[in-house]
Amino acid sequence: MRDYYEQSAKREADRLSRPADGAVECELHARALEEYLPPPPARILDNGGGPGTWTLWLAHRGYQVTLTDLSPALLSVARDRVAQAPRQCAANVEAVTEADARDLSAFPDGSFDALLCLGPLYHLTTSTDRGQALREARRVLRPGGLLIATMMPRYMRLVSTVLEHGSAAFTTGAVDLILDEGRYDDPRPGRFTGGYLTRPDDVTPLFENHGFRVRRLLASQGILAWAQQEAAALAHRDPDAYQRLVDIAYKTASDPSIHGMSGHLLVIADLAGAQNAKMPRSRD
Repeated sequence: MRDYYEQSAKREADRLSRPADGAVECELHARALEEYLPPPPARILDNGGGPGTWTLWLAHRGYQVTLTDLSPALLSVARDRVAQAPRQCAANVEAVTEADARDLSAFPDGSFDALLCLGPLYHLTTSTDRGQALREARRVLRPGGLLIATMMPRYMRLVSTVLEHGSAAFTTGAVDLILDEGRYDDPRPGRFTGGYLTRPDDVTPLFENHGFRVRRLLASQGILAWAQQEAAALAHRDPDAYQRLVDIAYKTASDPSIHGMSGHLLVIADLAGAQNAKMPRSRD
Protein backbone atom coordinates (compact mmCIF):
# COMPACT_ATOMS: atom_id res chain seq x y z
CA MET A 1 0.00 0.00 0.00
CA ARG A 2 2.79 2.43 0.88
CA ASP A 3 4.54 1.53 -2.39
CA TYR A 4 1.37 2.40 -4.31
CA TYR A 5 1.29 5.90 -2.89
CA GLU A 6 5.03 6.31 -3.31
CA GLN A 7 4.65 5.57 -7.02
CA SER A 8 1.44 7.50 -7.58
CA ALA A 9 2.06 10.61 -5.50
CA LYS A 10 1.58 13.07 -8.37
CA ARG A 11 -1.55 11.34 -9.62
CA GLU A 12 -2.97 11.30 -6.10
CA ALA A 13 -2.11 14.97 -5.65
CA ASP A 14 -4.20 15.89 -8.68
CA ARG A 15 -7.09 13.47 -8.19
CA LEU A 16 -9.58 15.77 -6.48
CA SER A 17 -9.18 18.40 -9.19
CA ARG A 18 -9.82 16.06 -12.12
CA PRO A 19 -13.32 16.74 -13.47
CA ALA A 20 -14.19 13.13 -14.28
CA ASP A 21 -12.56 11.61 -11.21
CA GLY A 22 -12.49 13.55 -7.93
CA ALA A 23 -14.18 16.89 -8.61
CA VAL A 24 -17.65 15.87 -7.40
CA GLU A 25 -16.22 14.16 -4.33
CA CYS A 26 -14.18 17.27 -3.57
CA GLU A 27 -17.25 19.50 -3.85
CA LEU A 28 -19.44 17.32 -1.65
CA HIS A 29 -16.74 16.81 0.97
CA ALA A 30 -16.07 20.56 1.07
CA ARG A 31 -19.75 21.22 1.72
CA ALA A 32 -19.76 18.67 4.54
CA LEU A 33 -16.66 20.25 6.12
CA GLU A 34 -18.24 23.68 5.92
CA GLU A 35 -21.42 22.39 7.51
CA TYR A 36 -20.02 20.34 10.37
CA LEU A 37 -16.58 21.56 11.40
CA PRO A 38 -16.25 23.89 14.38
CA PRO A 39 -15.31 27.44 13.42
CA PRO A 40 -11.67 28.44 12.92
CA PRO A 41 -9.13 28.64 14.45
CA ALA A 42 -9.94 25.15 15.70
CA ARG A 43 -7.05 22.67 15.67
CA ILE A 44 -7.45 19.87 13.13
CA LEU A 45 -5.44 16.74 12.49
CA ASP A 46 -5.48 15.76 8.81
CA ASN A 47 -4.63 12.13 9.50
CA GLY A 48 -3.55 10.37 6.31
CA GLY A 49 -3.79 13.71 4.54
CA GLY A 50 -1.45 12.72 1.72
CA PRO A 51 -0.52 15.58 -0.62
CA GLY A 52 -2.10 18.22 1.60
CA THR A 53 -5.16 19.12 -0.46
CA TRP A 54 -7.47 19.36 2.55
CA THR A 55 -4.75 20.68 4.84
CA LEU A 56 -4.34 23.74 2.62
CA TRP A 57 -8.11 24.08 2.16
CA LEU A 58 -8.48 24.21 5.95
CA ALA A 59 -5.45 26.44 6.55
CA HIS A 60 -6.73 28.93 3.97
CA ARG A 61 -9.91 29.22 6.06
CA GLY A 62 -8.03 29.93 9.26
CA TYR A 63 -7.82 26.49 10.86
CA GLN A 64 -4.66 25.35 12.65
CA VAL A 65 -3.76 22.11 10.85
CA THR A 66 -1.34 19.25 11.36
CA LEU A 67 -0.92 16.81 8.47
CA THR A 68 0.24 13.23 8.90
CA ASP A 69 0.75 10.44 6.37
CA LEU A 70 2.68 7.20 5.88
CA SER A 71 4.05 8.07 2.43
CA PRO A 72 7.26 10.12 2.26
CA ALA A 73 6.51 10.95 -1.39
CA LEU A 74 3.09 12.38 -0.54
CA LEU A 75 4.52 14.27 2.42
CA SER A 76 7.14 15.78 0.10
CA VAL A 77 4.36 17.00 -2.21
CA ALA A 78 2.52 18.44 0.78
CA ARG A 79 5.59 20.29 2.07
CA ASP A 80 6.22 21.79 -1.37
CA ARG A 81 2.61 22.94 -1.56
CA VAL A 82 2.75 24.51 1.88
CA ALA A 83 5.99 26.29 0.98
CA GLN A 84 4.33 27.76 -2.10
CA ALA A 85 1.12 28.78 -0.33
CA PRO A 86 0.40 32.38 0.73
CA ARG A 87 2.20 33.31 3.93
CA GLN A 88 -0.81 33.35 6.25
CA CYS A 89 -2.12 30.08 4.88
CA ALA A 90 1.26 28.40 5.33
CA ALA A 91 1.53 29.80 8.87
CA ASN A 92 -1.66 27.95 9.80
CA VAL A 93 -0.04 24.59 8.98
CA GLU A 94 1.52 23.58 12.29
CA ALA A 95 3.32 20.46 11.06
CA VAL A 96 3.67 18.00 8.17
CA THR A 97 4.96 14.73 9.57
CA GLU A 98 5.06 10.99 9.02
CA ALA A 99 2.73 8.93 11.22
CA ASP A 100 0.68 5.76 11.20
CA ALA A 101 -3.06 6.16 11.89
CA ARG A 102 -2.75 3.30 14.40
CA ASP A 103 -0.10 5.16 16.39
CA LEU A 104 -0.61 8.85 17.04
CA SER A 105 1.59 8.79 20.14
CA ALA A 106 3.34 11.95 18.95
CA PHE A 107 0.21 13.83 20.02
CA PRO A 108 -1.05 14.14 23.60
CA ASP A 109 -4.58 13.23 24.65
CA GLY A 110 -7.19 15.80 23.67
CA SER A 111 -4.94 17.67 21.22
CA PHE A 112 -7.45 18.40 18.45
CA ASP A 113 -10.94 19.77 17.97
CA ALA A 114 -11.48 17.68 14.84
CA LEU A 115 -9.76 14.88 12.98
CA LEU A 116 -9.95 14.04 9.29
CA CYS A 117 -9.28 10.42 8.37
CA LEU A 118 -9.96 10.45 4.63
CA GLY A 119 -8.08 7.32 3.66
CA PRO A 120 -6.43 5.25 6.39
CA LEU A 121 -9.49 3.25 7.43
CA TYR A 122 -10.02 1.72 4.00
CA HIS A 123 -6.41 0.55 3.96
CA LEU A 124 -6.55 -1.17 7.36
CA THR A 125 -7.57 -4.69 6.45
CA THR A 126 -8.02 -6.19 9.93
CA SER A 127 -10.61 -5.28 12.54
CA THR A 128 -7.78 -5.01 15.08
CA ASP A 129 -6.04 -2.32 13.04
CA ARG A 130 -9.26 -0.40 12.36
CA GLY A 131 -10.11 -0.52 16.04
CA GLN A 132 -6.67 0.75 17.01
CA ALA A 133 -6.94 3.66 14.55
CA LEU A 134 -10.35 4.63 15.94
CA ARG A 135 -9.11 4.39 19.53
CA GLU A 136 -6.22 6.68 18.66
CA ALA A 137 -8.58 9.10 16.94
CA ARG A 138 -10.78 9.14 20.03
CA ARG A 139 -7.80 9.67 22.31
CA VAL A 140 -6.38 12.72 20.52
CA LEU A 141 -9.77 14.43 20.16
CA ARG A 142 -10.98 16.88 22.77
CA PRO A 143 -14.40 16.44 24.43
CA GLY A 144 -16.99 17.15 21.77
CA GLY A 145 -14.41 16.50 19.05
CA LEU A 146 -15.47 15.68 15.52
CA LEU A 147 -14.25 12.80 13.37
CA ILE A 148 -14.72 12.94 9.59
CA ALA A 149 -13.64 9.73 7.93
CA THR A 150 -14.04 7.84 4.67
CA MET A 151 -14.83 4.20 4.08
CA MET A 152 -14.93 2.33 0.76
CA PRO A 153 -17.93 0.17 -0.22
CA ARG A 154 -17.49 -3.04 -2.20
CA TYR A 155 -19.57 -2.90 -5.32
CA MET A 156 -17.97 -0.12 -7.36
CA ARG A 157 -14.57 -1.75 -6.92
CA LEU A 158 -16.04 -5.14 -7.81
CA VAL A 159 -17.61 -3.86 -11.03
CA SER A 160 -14.51 -1.90 -12.06
CA THR A 161 -12.37 -5.00 -11.45
CA VAL A 162 -14.52 -7.15 -13.73
CA LEU A 163 -14.68 -4.41 -16.38
CA GLU A 164 -10.88 -4.24 -16.41
CA HIS A 165 -9.99 -7.93 -16.12
CA GLY A 166 -13.01 -9.75 -17.55
CA SER A 167 -13.25 -13.47 -16.74
CA ALA A 168 -9.88 -13.40 -15.02
CA ALA A 169 -11.46 -11.42 -12.18
CA PHE A 170 -13.51 -14.54 -11.41
CA THR A 171 -10.92 -17.24 -12.09
CA THR A 172 -8.25 -15.56 -9.95
CA GLY A 173 -10.66 -15.25 -7.03
CA ALA A 174 -10.59 -11.44 -7.00
CA VAL A 175 -14.38 -11.17 -7.11
CA ASP A 176 -14.86 -13.71 -4.32
CA LEU A 177 -12.28 -11.91 -2.18
CA ILE A 178 -14.19 -8.66 -2.53
CA LEU A 179 -17.59 -10.23 -1.88
CA ASP A 180 -16.63 -12.58 0.94
CA GLU A 181 -13.91 -10.68 2.78
CA GLY A 182 -14.05 -7.09 1.56
CA ARG A 183 -10.43 -7.31 0.43
CA TYR A 184 -8.89 -5.87 -2.70
CA ASP A 185 -5.27 -6.51 -3.64
CA ASP A 186 -3.50 -5.77 -6.90
CA PRO A 187 0.14 -6.89 -7.16
CA ARG A 188 0.91 -4.72 -10.19
CA PRO A 189 3.26 -1.81 -9.45
CA GLY A 190 1.58 1.56 -9.17
CA ARG A 191 -1.95 0.17 -8.81
CA PHE A 192 -4.38 0.76 -5.95
CA THR A 193 -4.03 -2.12 -3.50
CA GLY A 194 -4.42 -3.12 0.13
CA GLY A 195 -8.06 -2.04 0.19
CA TYR A 196 -10.63 -2.85 2.87
CA LEU A 197 -14.11 -2.68 1.34
CA THR A 198 -17.08 -2.41 3.69
CA ARG A 199 -20.82 -2.99 3.61
CA PRO A 200 -22.70 0.26 4.30
CA ASP A 201 -24.69 -1.39 7.10
CA ASP A 202 -21.44 -2.16 8.94
CA VAL A 203 -20.18 1.43 9.04
CA THR A 204 -22.25 2.90 11.85
CA PRO A 205 -21.73 -0.09 14.19
CA LEU A 206 -17.96 0.13 13.63
CA PHE A 207 -17.83 3.72 14.83
CA GLU A 208 -20.38 3.29 17.61
CA ASN A 209 -18.45 0.32 18.99
CA HIS A 210 -15.47 2.63 19.46
CA GLY A 211 -17.27 5.43 21.28
CA PHE A 212 -18.44 7.62 18.41
CA ARG A 213 -21.91 8.79 17.49
CA VAL A 214 -22.48 8.79 13.72
CA ARG A 215 -24.40 11.93 12.86
CA ARG A 216 -24.43 11.53 9.09
CA LEU A 217 -23.30 9.03 6.48
CA LEU A 218 -22.95 10.38 2.95
CA ALA A 219 -22.14 8.94 -0.46
CA SER A 220 -19.04 10.90 -1.40
CA GLN A 221 -20.10 11.31 -5.04
CA GLY A 222 -23.81 11.25 -4.25
CA ILE A 223 -26.04 10.22 -7.12
CA LEU A 224 -23.24 11.07 -9.57
CA ALA A 225 -20.86 8.22 -8.70
CA TRP A 226 -21.45 6.46 -12.02
CA ALA A 227 -21.88 9.61 -14.11
CA GLN A 228 -18.82 11.69 -13.26
CA GLN A 229 -17.56 11.91 -16.83
CA GLU A 230 -20.99 13.03 -18.04
CA ALA A 231 -21.23 15.48 -15.14
CA ALA A 232 -17.86 16.95 -16.11
CA ALA A 233 -19.11 17.47 -19.66
CA LEU A 234 -22.25 19.12 -18.29
CA ALA A 235 -20.14 21.48 -16.18
CA HIS A 236 -18.40 22.62 -19.36
CA ARG A 237 -21.49 23.19 -21.51
CA ASP A 238 -24.04 24.25 -18.84
CA PRO A 239 -22.42 25.34 -15.56
CA ASP A 240 -25.73 26.37 -14.00
CA ALA A 241 -27.28 22.94 -14.58
CA TYR A 242 -24.15 21.30 -13.20
CA GLN A 243 -24.23 23.34 -9.99
CA ARG A 244 -27.91 22.58 -9.48
CA LEU A 245 -27.25 18.89 -10.00
CA VAL A 246 -24.40 18.98 -7.47
CA ASP A 247 -26.77 20.71 -5.03
CA ILE A 248 -29.13 17.76 -5.38
CA ALA A 249 -26.25 15.30 -5.07
CA TYR A 250 -25.30 16.79 -1.70
CA LYS A 251 -28.87 17.09 -0.48
CA THR A 252 -29.55 13.41 -1.24
CA ALA A 253 -26.13 12.01 -0.29
CA SER A 254 -27.52 10.52 2.92
CA ASP A 255 -30.01 8.33 1.04
CA PRO A 256 -29.10 4.72 1.99
CA SER A 257 -30.29 3.47 -1.41
CA ILE A 258 -27.15 4.90 -3.08
CA HIS A 259 -24.54 4.07 -0.45
CA GLY A 260 -23.63 0.60 -1.68
CA MET A 261 -22.62 1.79 -5.15
CA SER A 262 -20.67 4.83 -4.02
CA GLY A 263 -16.93 5.08 -4.51
CA HIS A 264 -16.51 6.27 -0.92
CA LEU A 265 -18.69 6.91 2.10
CA LEU A 266 -18.11 9.99 4.24
CA VAL A 267 -18.73 9.48 7.95
CA ILE A 268 -19.50 12.47 10.19
CA ALA A 269 -19.17 11.39 13.82
CA ASP A 270 -18.52 12.89 17.22
CA LEU A 271 -17.57 11.54 20.60
CA ALA A 272 -20.57 9.78 22.11
CA GLY A 273 -22.15 11.60 25.02
CA ALA A 274 -20.31 14.86 24.31
CA GLN A 275 -22.37 17.87 25.29
CA ASN A 276 -20.61 20.57 23.28
CA ALA A 277 -20.68 18.97 19.85
CA LYS A 278 -21.40 21.53 17.14
CA MET A 279 -24.72 21.16 15.33
CA PRO A 280 -24.62 21.57 11.56
CA ARG A 281 -25.40 24.90 9.98
CA SER A 282 -28.55 24.88 7.90
CA ARG A 283 -28.08 25.04 4.14
CA ASP A 284 -31.77 25.86 3.50
